[in-house]
Amino acid sequence: MDFKKRIDELRDEMVSSIQELVKIPSVLSEGDDKYPFGENIDKALRYTLSLCESLGFKVFYGDGYYGYAEIGQGDEMIGILGHLDVVPEGEIDSWKFPPFAAVVNDGKIYGRGTQDDKGPTIAAIYAVKALMDIGFKFNKRVRFIFGTDEENLWRDMKKYIENEEIPSYGFTPDSTFPMINAEKGLLQVILRSKNISNVSFSGGTAFNSVPDKAVYSGEKMIDLAKELDRLGFEYEMNKDSILVTGKSSHAAKPEYGINAICRLFIALKNIGIRSNCIDFVADIIKQTYNGENILPNCEDNASGKLTVNVGKVTLNKDIEEIGLDIRIPVTFDKKVIEDAIKEKAKSYNLEYIEHDFLKAIYLPEDHVLIKTLKDVFEKETGLDPTPLSSGGATYARAIDNCVAFGAVFPGKPKVEHQANEYVVIDDLVKAAKIYASAIYELTKE
Repeated sequence: MDFKKRIDELRDEMVSSIQELVKIPSVLSEGDDKYPFGENIDKALRYTLSLCESLGFKVFYGDGYYGYAEIGQGDEMIGILGHLDVVPEGEIDSWKFPPFAAVVNDGKIYGRGTQDDKGPTIAAIYAVKALMDIGFKFNKRVRFIFGTDEENLWRDMKKYIENEEIPSYGFTPDSTFPMINAEKGLLQVILRSKNISNVSFSGGTAFNSVPDKAVYSGEKMIDLAKELDRLGFEYEMNKDSILVTGKSSHAAKPEYGINAICRLFIALKNIGIRSNCIDFVADIIKQTYNGENILPNCEDNASGKLTVNVGKVTLNKDIEEIGLDIRIPVTFDKKVIEDAIKEKAKSYNLEYIEHDFLKAIYLPEDHVLIKTLKDVFEKETGLDPTPLSSGGATYARAIDNCVAFGAVFPGKPKVEHQANEYVVIDDLVKAAKIYASAIYELTKE
């Protein structure tokens, strides 16, 4: 039997399995020894392992941090990395269907995690199930590695790497087709000093998000409003505050957003309201997104330009802090960027503190994994298989020789982390066929 035909036969079962998994609200919550990331994330992990066991895989539960499901034989192992945790649902009123109801409507499954990453992970599982059902002999082992902390600190992958066998190569179905062969280095830093100004401010919610609003309440409100008008920056004047408005976007592509904190700080400095953080943002970051005033011309052909986002800022009676999210082109060394930021920060009496770092990944187009995935994608779709670069961070960074491979098709919207997140069922079936073909090619000899 053709594995593509078998995938079509498994369609309804695959959809049902995705629905059951999406119904589990696997958002990070306070953990303990039994449930390191909360009980709901553990439920999602146990459900997925139970499903895989029922489909014929050998499974392993890694103390709530991770799990895996394996099939095949041989010394070499192909890894498929998916994550079962999701971001919070956000504003419930923005959803047309409940975020954890997994409603099927108009050929789509709606719900948090349908696109990121429960839907694609289940599709890949059923791709392998179809190969199993037609009697295909796996000459290498295929191991699904299920993570539980991808949306936060990757403590799951750290635990897996400490305790388990590492695949020879693999992919994560957590991005776009054709594939991402270059992911920029991700550096998050805090710039801190004592607060010697009279300014009090708190804005932004996350390093990796362009803040779309910044609220100021303090002196010179009328002067600030006039300066915002002169600069053409949008704002709302309230009784005792000014709300500067921008546009939110992911820090991987800050050029798609408008940073409200940057706009506020530029206007504040122009009217004579100063602090170390205000001056640094107004002078060095400005409204640019590529760090031109930190390290000019930082870009490469493989992954594009350096990006810098002011994600969070706090000024209280004791300290000032700026939270920066920096995406480093794959051919640049982290230390070059680090030294450039430290030099600039020192001029503003700001201390440099590293918050988090994920190394870049880059697999050239002549790598066996890239060549195989390109050939499969082009054969199955007829579309351009040229690999892409990204400022985002996927589990491809967790192990060597791994890339993000699907499951969003070219030209289709990426709706992860948004209200009304959904996945198109027909697209998932197509993705499952691509995954089955890729696994067939990677394990047939």
